[in-house]
Amino acid sequence: MAGLIVLEGIDGCGKSTVARAVAERLGDRAVLTREPTDSWIGRAAKEGDLSGVSPYTDALLFMADRAQHTLEMAGMVRAGRLVVCDRYYHSTVAYQTASLRRKGLGDNFAWLLDSNTRISLKPDITFLLVLPPERMPERISDRGERSRFERLDFLEEVARNYERLAECDPGIVRLDATRPLEEVVERVLGAVKESKV
Repeated sequence: MAGLIVLEGIDGCGKSTVARAVAERLGDRAVLTREPTDSWIGRAAKEGDLSGVSPYTDALLFMADRAQHTLEMAGMVRAGRLVVCDRYYHSTVAYQTASLRRKGLGDNFAWLLDSNTRISLKPDITFLLVLPPERMPERISDRGERSRFERLDFLEEVARNYERLAECDPGIVRLDATRPLEEVVERVLGAVKESKV
């Protein structure tokens, strides 16, 4: 069957590794994708904080990338594919809510959630890989230079925003990301099978 499965969580939680493993195990019907994309909009979103743009422009760049990516994913689903997406709108809500608040711009959670759900496909299942933020440094120690988001105090706030999302969206399945990789992959595959997507 066709549909959209999303893997979410803070940096270092293993979502990219799990997404790859799940897509491989699902076989030919699955297609793996991610956000930000490798398009020019996605590249601009990744580099936005480095060029001195408004923090709102930063958030809107991630949303512009998503709007285009959503069109592409909708086409894949219509063609009968099962899309496995590494990050989706939940990331923008969780990360940009933290970023905007830290820049003195208040709590933009509701605005970001409303704006993003208007331009996004509703996932069939969203898996939130829950990792205590203090475990992040050991998980990303081999990455070299850290991204602008990979700071412990920032990710603590991001993790709280993910929990806010889980509280208001019954389609989010929380998984313990401290468990062994194969166990997490099996739980995802089991939930996908039960949902019949």
